[in-house]
Amino acid sequence: MLKAQDIMTKDPLTLRPEDDIAAAARIMVTKRINGLPVVDEDGKLVGIITQSDLVAQQKTLRLPSVFTLLDGYVPLASLDSLEAEFKKITAMTVAEAMTRDPATVAPDTPLDHIAALMVDRQYHTLPVVDHGRLVGVVGKEDVIRTLIPGAAKA
Repeated sequence: MLKAQDIMTKDPLTLRPEDDIAAAARIMVTKRINGLPVVDEDGKLVGIITQSDLVAQQKTLRLPSVFTLLDGYVPLASLDSLEAEFKKITAMTVAEAMTRDPATVAPDTPLDHIAALMVDRQYHTLPVVDHGRLVGVVGKEDVIRTLIPGAAKA
């Protein structure tokens, strides 16, 4: 069975936490990439930023419903989730918009496990990490390419 190391993109483009949102958007659009790993100065994976994270910047903040109790307002949603949503919408840097501690796979992760993660959790891009260091990424296109007889990794 194929493994992550057989289909991954080695040495993927990466971003730093301090990079600005415009740079992330520019790379994703020009390179037609759904997600980019975010690494620190030592090459350690610290997050991932996806097109969904950038699209979230264009949405309107939805205020939670509340009810009154003893002349006080009680929100029906978590204030922590409201704060997190607000931070994503107003993000100026990659660190503010990225998903921290993303799901990852190891180089020897079987293809069926990768496919299950992508389908069950709606992931489009999975970082491949070996001993804490980013070694590649697997995207949906990489998985789909395995369905084409004789297709080689581009």
